[in-house]
Amino acid sequence: MGTRFIFAAMLFLLAVCLGLNSQGAADEPFVIHVDVQRKALTLWQGSECIRRFPVATGAWDTPTPVGVYTIVSRFSGDMCGFGTCFLGLNVPFGQYGIHGTDKPESIGHAASHGCIRLSVPHAEELYALVPNGTQVVIEDSPYGEIGDALRPLRDGDRSSAVMAVQRKLRALGYYRLWPDGVYGPETVRAVALARKDLNLPAADGVDWAFYQAIGLTQFE
Repeated sequence: MGTRFIFAAMLFLLAVCLGLNSQGAADEPFVIHVDVQRKALTLWQGSECIRRFPVATGAWDTPTPVGVYTIVSRFSGDMCGFGTCFLGLNVPFGQYGIHGTDKPESIGHAASHGCIRLSVPHAEELYALVPNGTQVVIEDSPYGEIGDALRPLRDGDRSSAVMAVQRKLRALGYYRLWPDGVYGPETVRAVALARKDLNLPAADGVDWAFYQAIGLTQFE
């Protein structure tokens, strides 16, 4: 629990600092914190908790991206799969956002394609309160980008875990590009080469043995 709290606090402080830099210390910025494990979204303004809402987050095979992001786009309109409004985040490896839903029964569960779902009234309330540029801190576990499990990864995957593997492979000299969270040709090449050097069975995917061999574990 201590490690989890420290990780969450670091992300929160980073988001606050980024918000202060962009808006000025005299104007207390909003910061949104999403706890994937607890299925809760909390809106802060400075040190004051403004709102707290239950949410739905990503399903096992389409996890919600972990990290610090920014609201960069928005739209509202008639009722649809996104409810009546959508707040887009600058996640580098896909289109993710905070929005309403036409499936209110999914709230409180791991049910989305990675987005954060709220009930329509809660989404509309949040939409009216926060401007573009608002920082969004998404926390899943104490283990950062790899989340709560060492998920198998393969060509075509897009996630925070992919980005964590790319960072590690780059540090080890295998991955030549900037980590982007997209399991594409360069990641396939880097993983295959690393597996060969580490005497692992030939493959282009990431499994438990590969995580262990490159030193990327939940106890790092």
